[in-house]
Amino acid sequence: MTQSKNTAHPHYQQLQFDERGQIEALYRQEMSIRQIAQCLHRNPSTISREIRRGTAIQIDSQRHCTYSAHFAETGEAVYHKHRSASVWRSLFSSCSFFINLLTKALKAKPRVYSVDTFVHWFNQNYPNEVCPSTSMVYHYINDQRLPLRNQDLAMKLRRRIKYHSRTNKKVLGQSIELRPSIVESHSEFGHWESDLVKARCIESELALMTLTERFSRLEIIVKLPNYHARTCPKALQTVIDGYGSQHFHTVTFDNGSEFALLDNVSGTDIYFAHAYSPLGTWN
Repeated sequence: MTQSKNTAHPHYQQLQFDERGQIEALYRQEMSIRQIAQCLHRNPSTISREIRRGTAIQIDSQRHCTYSAHFAETGEAVYHKHRSASVWRSLFSSCSFFINLLTKALKAKPRVYSVDTFVHWFNQNYPNEVCPSTSMVYHYINDQRLPLRNQDLAMKLRRRIKYHSRTNKKVLGQSIELRPSIVESHSEFGHWESDLVKARCIESELALMTLTERFSRLEIIVKLPNYHARTCPKALQTVIDGYGSQHFHTVTFDNGSEFALLDNVSGTDIYFAHAYSPLGTWN
């Protein structure tokens, strides 16, 4: 069957004046809001708002009383009034007081304020007034929206970022850089690398101290009751005394705090790797 009338509802649009005229005519026929909405294919809420918008108080000169009546012209006038008031207002148009004071301050002789210091002063002294940010003021000046030019401003200097190198405060002993070069060649027995193996990062938990010889890959594992800083030197000293100091030329550890007291160990040279740098054997 061919349809002669499209019943699909279009996307929402504002009411037109001819529709307001139809609403006025149908409303005077005492049709309900829902019936008017069905005739115009509009939402009942739209019709209700339009009737409320276009209703005006009239005076009956014969009966000397007032009554309410709906007029399409009244609804159209109220609509355009509200529409004109809903225009977006930029920050620039609402900060004329700030602009006037800023212009006087920056053109004063001698000049006391810069843009940044004036914005700070204005915020402190006029907290209820609209104040743009410093970067926005520079943007207005560059766009020539203010009666100011760059020559009216203090010289813009580049910020010099101060760089400083922070030395590592955690120095446990001799650096790995001072270790003899023969250690890197893997040609001599007696150079060890050590680390701790921990199940959980709790100081009272059991741990294993591993010592790996770089030339032969011989490994010694010592069980520790915990990994306090005072426990590791005792265990290492026991191993060196038990096997003989002639077999321990150097021992290299990482930079962990559990190795902080290893300088007290005798019979070998202790070295420490750089922070966050794994030892060669373990890597």
